[in-house]
Amino acid sequence: MNRPMPSAAFHIMSFFLRCRDLVRPRDRILEEVDIRPGNHVLDFGCAHGSYTFLVSESVGPGGKVYAQDILQLALDAVRKKASSLKLDNVTTVCSDCSTGIPDETIDVVLFYDVFHLLGDPEAVLKEMRRTLRPDGIVSFSDHHMSEEKIISGMTQGDMFWISEKGKHTYSFRKS
Repeated sequence: MNRPMPSAAFHIMSFFLRCRDLVRPRDRILEEVDIRPGNHVLDFGCAHGSYTFLVSESVGPGGKVYAQDILQLALDAVRKKASSLKLDNVTTVCSDCSTGIPDETIDVVLFYDVFHLLGDPEAVLKEMRRTLRPDGIVSFSDHHMSEEKIISGMTQGDMFWISEKGKHTYSFRKS
């Protein structure tokens, strides 16, 4: 996730993600995550917002969704769609690590299909841990990684421990 993606590549990726979403709807994955009205959620590596907009509905007007990505193109697309849908609870964050989110304000981090791309996973995990509430969770999925690598990657440095394994996701809590 350290280098920007050309515009054409982003549009191709977005097309394939939209096709994926038709075949495997994202709401099935989100069923494994306890997202409630009023929650604050960080969608880390949001791309074009497959999860962002579903979560925005779930948290409602009293909640907040931080759509974070390294690609400004992705965030522009998310911002445009959020505006057209009149979603006032979506905020975009352009970064590969630092979010600027206050300490311990996030209830759920969605961390889907990005871990394998990270240049500095330890820094990202530290940032997630910093922003996560004491009782918050990181919902993790990365189909590019084995279960062993997922668990060892997330539990390195004793920042997180695995609390649950679902059909599509793993839930991690702060150590």
